[in-house]
Amino acid sequence: MSNLSNLVKSIQDLMRKDAGTYGDAQRIEQMAWMLFLKIFDDRETELELIRDDYRTPIPEPLRWRNWAADDEGITGDALLDFVNNTLLPQLQTLSGGNRMHTLVRTTFEDANNYMKNGTLMRQVVNKINGIDFNSSKDRHLFGDIYEKILKDLQSAGNAGEFYTPRAVTQFIVDQVNPRLGESILDPACGTGGFLTCVIEHLRKQAKTEADEGTIQECFTGIEKKALPHVLCMTNLLLHGIDVPSNVRHDNTLARPLRDWGPKERVDVIVTNPPFGGMEEDGIEANFPAEFRTRETADLFLVLLMKLLKPGGRAGVVLPDGTLFGEGVKTRIKEALLTDCNLHTIVRLPNGVFNPYTGIRTNLLFLSKGTPTKEVWYYEHPYPPGAKSYNKTKPIRIEEFEPEKKWWGKPDKQGRYSKREEAEQAWHVPAEEIQKNGYNLDLKNPNRSDDGPGDIDHLLPEYEKLLRQLAATKARLKADLQAALTGSAGGNA
Repeated sequence: MSNLSNLVKSIQDLMRKDAGTYGDAQRIEQMAWMLFLKIFDDRETELELIRDDYRTPIPEPLRWRNWAADDEGITGDALLDFVNNTLLPQLQTLSGGNRMHTLVRTTFEDANNYMKNGTLMRQVVNKINGIDFNSSKDRHLFGDIYEKILKDLQSAGNAGEFYTPRAVTQFIVDQVNPRLGESILDPACGTGGFLTCVIEHLRKQAKTEADEGTIQECFTGIEKKALPHVLCMTNLLLHGIDVPSNVRHDNTLARPLRDWGPKERVDVIVTNPPFGGMEEDGIEANFPAEFRTRETADLFLVLLMKLLKPGGRAGVVLPDGTLFGEGVKTRIKEALLTDCNLHTIVRLPNGVFNPYTGIRTNLLFLSKGTPTKEVWYYEHPYPPGAKSYNKTKPIRIEEFEPEKKWWGKPDKQGRYSKREEAEQAWHVPAEEIQKNGYNLDLKNPNRSDDGPGDIDHLLPEYEKLLRQLAATKARLKADLQAALTGSAGGNA
């Protein structure tokens, strides 16, 4: 592990010497398309051995083995000229209509070469040649390194772009429990964390070659931004997906909601949609008038309700703001409780997404087709002795064992009637939630109030109180003016 970790670090250090790659995001983008070509080439070597009729979609001079694999090969200005004027332009406009051509073309459509020093680039290429992605050991070890690269990417990213902790994706997938033969979607798949977790989950169920074929085709992902899309492709190749072309580079929300047909509905959705950000002007017009908002997480929740089949299941990460928000958020939550059984909300503590955001988050679990009768809450505690999470001490899957033991199985009506209330767990009837204006931001009644609360919770409550005071003040002022006007008219 340490050798491979040092190798990746040495690649990053070489790139830091290059005048063209002056930021983490650029270095990662540069490394992403280079790693993709190497991983793809190693995968092709394997496919050529097991398939007599295999044909590469990449023109021979552009294959990694033909320009990069020889450590004494093309370098300096000649290498820069080849990459800038031959390799990237031809891959970006690759002709051919089959899925392999489409995969390569879409992976490279926004790729850039930031490096200005061809000698340093040759040294980077030679370092990458030190990894054998057909070696199960190297592939497994690189998977761990790859997660570190993704975390580095999130540190370099903007608001709303952050890494979903592995423990969170694992817990959601475990509890939603996708099964062989089901269709699975992540409409905001990022670098593929949920999709790779689903693949691993399904492989535990696979018994035959046909089962593996089903796994190759059963999932769909959509990612708006170019760099996470390339990293997702690479991640899926690392996880043994031959042609991950069912992950599209697109904005899921840019398509009118009414255009999604019944054939596109799926059995399972697992996702962490971007939140804390706003969609560009006009995107909200793709949604019915009562649900129009520019807040990304809310629009994804509306889309999720549309895309689930009757009986379909979903696990989604959402911010606290969705739970307590009013206006459009209230109408979305009303639709959610009417059209779906929102059976469980796991409330995560502060710091799960540190250092990328301090926004508090929740895991919502639901099934489509029957209205909500009651919502069970589970307040996830910090592990003993911890007061928050950070980069060196992230949330771990083992912490979710109490939830898993408590979870139980639904009855024929989809209700978890055998669950029991505990210090961390309680349930609220849907009628009570409705009476309270569909506020889902409910405190644990089984715990004594241990302080004034944190700023993330208090600030929205304070702002709500200010709005109510302003409305009351305006109403009193209007009443007073009306009374004075009436009084003046009477005296006249």
